[in-house]
Amino acid sequence: MQILSKNPGSAVPLTPMDSGKGPAQTEHGQSRAAMTDAPSDDDRTLNESPMRKPRVMIADDHRLIVSGLERLIASECEIVGTAYDTETLLTDAARLRPDMILLDLSMPPHDGLDVIRDLRRLLHPATGIIVVTMNDDPAIAAEAFRAGASAYVLKNCAAQELIDAVHHVMDRQAYVTPLVVGGIIDSLLRPGQGRQTGDQLTHRQRDVLRLLAEGKSMKQVAQVLNLAVRTVAFHKYQMMKQLNIKTSAELVRFAVSQHIV
Repeated sequence: MQILSKNPGSAVPLTPMDSGKGPAQTEHGQSRAAMTDAPSDDDRTLNESPMRKPRVMIADDHRLIVSGLERLIASECEIVGTAYDTETLLTDAARLRPDMILLDLSMPPHDGLDVIRDLRRLLHPATGIIVVTMNDDPAIAAEAFRAGASAYVLKNCAAQELIDAVHHVMDRQAYVTPLVVGGIIDSLLRPGQGRQTGDQLTHRQRDVLRLLAEGKSMKQVAQVLNLAVRTVAFHKYQMMKQLNIKTSAELVRFAVSQHIV
């Protein structure tokens, strides 16, 4: 991935990307959405008019964070909806068709990287997805970009950095916080040598791993998931093989480190 570097110490925009919109939705569950019709894909392009603010959704399971993000970007964006869980986000985003989504990676009940992939399938390819997270692991940041993220910003960054990320995405450029840029470049250039992440696992493997890490036996896991015990054993073996993990204890530690349990 080519890096378009600016001055040292400032956030680093990555390669140019497509920008645009995606599907639409309004109030649902715990979300709040603006009661306005979403523009059609044929009628809009991200930042198509200098007079029009980008339509933005904010997704985080902490209401205080959502309120803070709203205040930070209110002068730059039109907030069309908020979501406090991933199911509501996916439903509302498909209906609201925002230009941009600010997304927390750790929002329940689904894995954040899977949610990015789902949004990419649901929405217009040019929709911007800005990850706003506490996770400063460069390998996770790299996986987020591979999944389809447009920008990666830490929650402990300066307020101006989030605004900069919004502007870069509006200008069809990706953006990564300077706090992880060195590690993410290495992870993107050497994907096979980075730290193993839960993103490598299938949904079923994650279900099995979560239950095993909670202390359940393979028989109990099989009962909960309505599987044969040998199927659970197969999933466990496959996970240990692909993650290069040798013991059950290491597998549990991996589950904890990846917030699977």
